[in-house]
Amino acid sequence: MSQNLITAFKNRGYFNQCTDINKLDNILNNKKISLYIGFDCTSDSLHVGSLLQIMCLRLFQKFGHTPIVLLGGGTTLIGDPSGKEETRKILKKKEINKNANGIKKVFNNFLSSKNKNQFKFVNNYDWLNKINYVEFLREYGKHFTINRMLTFDSVKTRLDREQSLSFLEFNYMIFQAYDFLILNEKKGCELQIGGSDQWGNILNGIELIRKINGNETFGLTTPLITTSTGAKMGKTEKGAVWLDKKKTSVYDYWQFWRNVEDIDVFKYLRLFTEIPISEIESYEKEKNSSNINHFKILLANTTTTILHGKKEANKAEITSKKTFDEKGFGENLPTKTIKKTDVDKGISFNEIIKQIHFASSNSDYRRNILNRAYRINNEIVDDEKRILSTSDFSVELTAKISFGKKKHFLIKIG
Repeated sequence: MSQNLITAFKNRGYFNQCTDINKLDNILNNKKISLYIGFDCTSDSLHVGSLLQIMCLRLFQKFGHTPIVLLGGGTTLIGDPSGKEETRKILKKKEINKNANGIKKVFNNFLSSKNKNQFKFVNNYDWLNKINYVEFLREYGKHFTINRMLTFDSVKTRLDREQSLSFLEFNYMIFQAYDFLILNEKKGCELQIGGSDQWGNILNGIELIRKINGNETFGLTTPLITTSTGAKMGKTEKGAVWLDKKKTSVYDYWQFWRNVEDIDVFKYLRLFTEIPISEIESYEKEKNSSNINHFKILLANTTTTILHGKKEANKAEITSKKTFDEKGFGENLPTKTIKKTDVDKGISFNEIIKQIHFASSNSDYRRNILNRAYRINNEIVDDEKRILSTSDFSVELTAKISFGKKKHFLIKIG
C-alpha cells in the first residue's frame, strides 16, 4: 500500500496519543511487527464500543503487520478499573470461558486468518494462572511504585470521587503490564494499542519490558468516541449494539448506523468504514439537507457489509425500504414465532410488547399507549387491553408490531 500507515491512522481519526510517534512511524515503514489489543471477557460478544479498536487491528493487518487479539481470561477474574466508577462484577471461570469463545467469533468477521500475517488469539489465563504470587512480587512487583500508580486516571478518578478501589483491581495494571512483557518475549510483540483510558496501563508495560529485558516497545491510544450529544458510542434505548447477530439482528445493526445524527455521519464514515478519505471529503462537500440520508444509507450498508457481508447488508436495506417507504413487511426484521393455539385463545398485546422489549414495564406500556406510540400492521393501538387475534395475522400468518417510526418487529404464527 502506497500510503503511510501512521498517516492513514491519523486521517481516519484513530490517533490520540503515542509514546514516540516518529520512531514508531519509522519502524512501521521499514519492517513488519506484531501488535496487540486486549479485550476482557465480560460478555459473550463485543459491541460497537469496541469497534474502533477492531478497525485499528484491521488497518494494521492490511499494511502487512500481525495483529494479536489478547483475550483477558485471567484479568477478567479481577476486573479492569479503567473508565469505571465502581467495582466490576466478578465472573466465574466457566462463564469467562464461554464469553471468550463468543468473542472469538466476532474477529473472524473482521480479521484475516490467511497469509503470513494472519491474526492470532492468545488468552492471558494461560500464563496468569501459573503465577506463584510471592515469586511474582519479588520478580516484578519491585518495578512498580504506588506513588506513580496513584497518578493514573483509572485509579485517580475513583479516589477523587471517594469511591472504593479494591486491592484486587489495583493488581490489574500490574498484570496488564506483565501481559505485554509475555507477548514481547514469546511473540516478539512491539506495540500495544488501547483506548485513551488505557494509557497508564500501557506505560506500565513499556517500562516493565525495558527494565526486565531492555527491549524498546511502543504504546498507541485511540480517542474516546462519543456521539454529537456527548453520549457514549454504541448505546441506544434498547441497550448495547452488539457485533453478534444473535444479540443484535442484522437489521437492527443496519438501522443503528442509518439513524445516526446528521453531524456524526462523516466522522463515522472515517472511523468505521474503509472508504478512501478523499472520497469521504468529496461527499462532505456535496452534503445538504436533501441528500444526507443517502450518506447515512452508505454508512449503514458499508458497516454492515464489513461485519455481516454484502448480501445481509442488501437484505437489511431492502427490508428498511419495504418497512418505511412501502409500509409493508421486510423479511429481515427481527421476528418472534408464537403458537397458533395461543393466538386462538387471544394473546395480550401488553405481554407481547414486553417480550420484544418495546416496553420495560406495565406503566411504560400504558404511557406509550397514551402517546399513541404502538401500531399493529401500521394501525395505531389506543386500547391498552388490546388482544392479538387471528385477524391480525392475515398476511402470511404475520403481524407487524411498530414502536414509533423506527422500531419494528414481526410476530409470526408457527
